[in-house]
Formats: sequence, C-alpha cells, structure tokens
Amino acid sequence: MQIDLNNPENLTLANVRQLLASANDDEHAQLRVTQAGIAYISSGKVVGGVDIDGLLFRLETWAKGSGYVGNVAASDEVWVTQIFNALKENWPKPASDYIDIY
Repeated sequence: MQIDLNNPENLTLANVRQLLASANDDEHAQLRVTQAGIAYISSGKVVGGVDIDGLLFRLETWAKGSGYVGNVAASDEVWVTQIFNALKENWPKPASDYIDIY
C-alpha cells in the first residue's frame, strides 16, 4: 500500500488507516516519503538510516510489537489522525528529513 501525496485527494484518513493496516507489527516498521511524493511503510531491515537515498523524509522507526502498525493501530482514530497530520504538515516541505515529533 502506498499513498501518492502529489494528488491531495489521496491524503485521507481512510487511506492512512489502510496504509497502517497493511503493515505487519511482527517486524520493525517506518513510514517514509520519497522525493517523488510516495508515502509507504518500510519494514524488516530497511528501517532507520538504511536505504534512505531518494527519501524526502521519514518518521522514527516503530519497534516490532509496539502496536504502531497493523489492524489494531489502524483502528485507533487518534493515532491515524496523528499520522495523517504528520504527512499533511511535512509534504512537500518537511521540517527535517527525520521526523520524530508529530
């Protein structure tokens, strides 16, 4: 699952919910946005400062089992709204290439 942020109509709470639900909480995960405006969740070993060429910004890494991704996370309206706002506030001009306060 990806969200193309170039089309403002794509950035919706429903799409953010679906993006969070598409990730597995059994491994570390990280929300990333490419310079081309594609928001996606990377996981496994491709988190943190690994393979960041071409990224505009990324959020902090979410530890496996922490409940930040997956169906439980997607059902938390406060969390979904928080991630929605982080994307909205940082695309296309992020405060930093690494966002850990959102």
